[in-house]
Amino acid sequence: MSDFVHLHVHSHFSLLNALPKVDDLIAEAKKYGMTSLALTDTSNMYGAVEFYVHAKDAGIKAIIGVELYVVKDHTSKTSSPDDRPRNTIVLLAKNERGYLNLLQLISIGQLDGFYYKARVDKALLKKYGEGLIALSGNMTGEIPANLIYDNYEAAKAIALDYQTIFGEGNFYL
Repeated sequence: MSDFVHLHVHSHFSLLNALPKVDDLIAEAKKYGMTSLALTDTSNMYGAVEFYVHAKDAGIKAIIGVELYVVKDHTSKTSSPDDRPRNTIVLLAKNERGYLNLLQLISIGQLDGFYYKARVDKALLKKYGEGLIALSGNMTGEIPANLIYDNYEAAKAIALDYQTIFGEGNFYL
């Protein structure tokens, strides 16, 4: 048994980002004795049901999530310097409310926020943040991107902002 849990995993539903099929991910987790695994495809939850079913059948706790692009204003459709930065954040559903909020965020990002990629903004995260756990993301996350350029104070302010949005104990670096 392994206590380690992968919380940021892409399947072949993350187009141009990953190749593994959902059942292969579950098989590997089972092989290594993992008891839980998250699926966080980029801007979609196409594999969530398949992932949940396969994980349950394998005795693995399925953690449903998504990696989203966060921009200043999700409704803006320009390529001005203010609108260009697009950072990632990983969101995990803690409960049914969180799952429903993930569906809302993805739908809004695809329908209202789509500009080359599905996008959301912090106002949407604040509105639909209940029941979610947020991770600062990979190197394209807002915090890591600031740390790369030695902008510690900005990274700290952003982390505190996300802690406010998701609530204490629901945001992790």
